[in-house]
Amino acid sequence: MKLQVVRTQFGKDATNGMLFIDGMFECFTLEDQIQAVKIHSETAIPLGSYNVVLRAEGGFNKRYLSSYGSTFHKGMLWIQDVPGFEWILIHKGNTDEHTAGCLLVGETQQDLDKGKDGFVGGSGDAYKKMYPKVRNALQNGDKVTIEYMDIQLEPKEKSQESNDMYEKLQEISGEIKVLNAKLDGKNII
Repeated sequence: MKLQVVRTQFGKDATNGMLFIDGMFECFTLEDQIQAVKIHSETAIPLGSYNVVLRAEGGFNKRYLSSYGSTFHKGMLWIQDVPGFEWILIHKGNTDEHTAGCLLVGETQQDLDKGKDGFVGGSGDAYKKMYPKVRNALQNGDKVTIEYMDIQLEPKEKSQESNDMYEKLQEISGEIKVLNAKLDGKNII
């Protein structure tokens, strides 16, 4: 299974993105800001590809086991071998204050121009939808990787893959605008 985090907006204190699972949009993401020099608990994960495993120990694991039960929760999604980072997890939370370098997931996302800490809403719902997919793959013995990349609105190389990704992102962006307009009570023609 391949997870991809496509970073779409870069703020002073937070980074917005989207999570794809095997090429399909899953949810929005929020991380700390990107920095040239790592500051503990204040820096986004470096670009690259990393393995994901289950971690069935630690404080997060105890809290999630208590909240979700042992049938659902089998361990935290732990991102491995990130240079200069330890215990990087994928979990729920709403602002960059809820992460110390980890990846937060959400159903909705606020534009970073509206708040420096960023915001993802519906985080618990996004986590409950995403977690079983990854957990099941790991329990089935599948290798799970996560790749961090920055969005390229104008592909440098006109490869079919980059064109397809660009078109998917444009389509998702359009669908989000339509949904937001519907939520605001506007008629869409």
